[in-house]
Amino acid sequence: MILSLSGVSKSYGTDAILEKISFNIEEKEKAAVVGVNGAGKTTLFKIITGENTCDSGEVYIKKDISMGYLKQNSVPDTSKTIYTEMLSVFSGVIQTENELRQMEHDMSSLCGTELDEHMKKYSNLQYQFEMMDGYSYKSRIKGVLKGLGFNEGDFDRPVSSLSGGQKTRVYLGSLLLSNPDILLLDEPTNHLDIESIGWLEDFLKGYSGAVLIISHDRYFLDKIVTKTIEIENKKSHVYDGNYSFYAKTKETNRQIEQHHYTQQQREIKRQEEVIAKLKSFNREKSVKRAESRQKQLEKIELVQKPENLPEKMRLKLTPKITSGNDVLHAEGLSKSFDSRTLFENLDIDIKRGEKTAIVGPNGIGKSTLLKILLGKAEKSSGDIRLGTNVHIGYYDQEQHNFDESKTIFQEISDTYPDMTNGEIRNILAAFVFEGDDVFKVISSLSGGEKGRVSLAKIMLSKANFLILDEPTNHLDIFSKEILESAINNYEGTVLYVSHDRYFINKTAGKILELSRNGVKEYLGNYDYYIEKKTLAQREELLFGSKEQQDFEKPVSESKLSYQAQKEQQAKERKLKNQIKRLEEEIEKTEEKISFLESQLLLDEIATNADKARELFDEKTSAEEYLNTLYNQWGELQE
Repeated sequence: MILSLSGVSKSYGTDAILEKISFNIEEKEKAAVVGVNGAGKTTLFKIITGENTCDSGEVYIKKDISMGYLKQNSVPDTSKTIYTEMLSVFSGVIQTENELRQMEHDMSSLCGTELDEHMKKYSNLQYQFEMMDGYSYKSRIKGVLKGLGFNEGDFDRPVSSLSGGQKTRVYLGSLLLSNPDILLLDEPTNHLDIESIGWLEDFLKGYSGAVLIISHDRYFLDKIVTKTIEIENKKSHVYDGNYSFYAKTKETNRQIEQHHYTQQQREIKRQEEVIAKLKSFNREKSVKRAESRQKQLEKIELVQKPENLPEKMRLKLTPKITSGNDVLHAEGLSKSFDSRTLFENLDIDIKRGEKTAIVGPNGIGKSTLLKILLGKAEKSSGDIRLGTNVHIGYYDQEQHNFDESKTIFQEISDTYPDMTNGEIRNILAAFVFEGDDVFKVISSLSGGEKGRVSLAKIMLSKANFLILDEPTNHLDIFSKEILESAINNYEGTVLYVSHDRYFINKTAGKILELSRNGVKEYLGNYDYYIEKKTLAQREELLFGSKEQQDFEKPVSESKLSYQAQKEQQAKERKLKNQIKRLEEEIEKTEEKISFLESQLLLDEIATNADKARELFDEKTSAEEYLNTLYNQWGELQE
């Protein structure tokens, strides 16, 4: 065990933030801390790192371990370049490397016994250097920086010239390279694009130390963690699984708790009715029996009423005006700034009722594209046509058009004066504002709550085509789930940009992958998009790109000129290399299947149904892939 909290509590004045928080983190374990905004997650991290003290309870940290802590929006305080900031992590390694170079230089002037002694010291120092992984630190720096979205042209940029998000990425990079025994990461995916988040997932899955993460990125948590610690109503609840396991188990447990509570309340009511009936007889024997039952009733250990989970949105949100089937058509769109081209040759078709996500790396121009479609930015070339009766509603988590002094109810009522009180309450209930919540003042709302009010206003307008720019930014998981439900129950058309893969998976039926040379369409959710991309990458690895395949189509030997014969010979060499790569992939896959089969025979796996199923599914997938490889190998041999 590397970290343990037992009964940790924290208050600020009369406000209790955390009460009796308890959990353990084992060496190499990957765990998440989840909860709504304001639940006390960051306060918990500050207590663990010693930045804050707890009022009661104990924090145990294993002796002599190193700890790395990424705060939200952490930035390095430095005038160095990006690369030299990374080098500072390896100051000890670099010092040892310099000593080795000096010893190599000194060798030329030594001989005899003195040289022998020198060589022994050199050999020992070289061994230390190898143990420090000294030969790979430069490649590690490059790998981490590129993984976090920097290219080699950025390496010499001064850190002071970077944006806040870029500085946080530099800080995260130095933290990962420092390789502490336990990493505490508070929202590490902020400021990362989808590709960089995927790289970070792979890095953390293979990380040798323990990792404790605060994140609202559910897809990210599903990929990494094996333990989920929920902070709810100041208390902690530990679930041994990833986010999806936690969410499913929590819902099941809550239903069981609700059932037990309802059953007990029904029995208590029945006993109270019996007691009242016995007392009404007004006879000594009946009164004694009533008193006896009353004592038994008072000894019952009461089941606490579980917290009500928010109702899933059942209301279908229908635009007041129905658009034509063709909602948006864009052809040959391009955008350039001086000599820099963001994108070109973009063709987009959006049909009524589609829920479409735009994905692509940071800086490719996704938000700019939305602004062009909205008429808020100029295009460099191309045509844009909106369909019949299309009314656009724009939603940006950072921009809300509110009167902060009004209540939620007043904001909706004043915007739509023809709506009845009942209609307003119904729409607000759909966005989980119920009872007295509707009378909360706008200025007192969290970012997530303001986002829900904004979305409610848009959906009550004439809008039948929603364009959303990063709608899940700064939302806690609870608010994200409400937004997902709202979009899934919306009968209009939605086009959005998001880095939240879980959100995309839940809401998108079509994905547009934006690149500098155009856009590629995938008719499915995020998992489908990844599956198709992975398959395409495998095919390109084995057979080359489509352009190469078209170029390498065989021709008749009798028609070959000398130059064509050379090209044919080159093609044959290429074919042999493809077969070799394919055979290597087959061998790797067969080894993987053998390993999985051996794992399935282990007692600890055989007695763990969930793990056994996971390994069996992985083995089945590998066998299907192997079959595909054999078919491709046969085709190449022919």
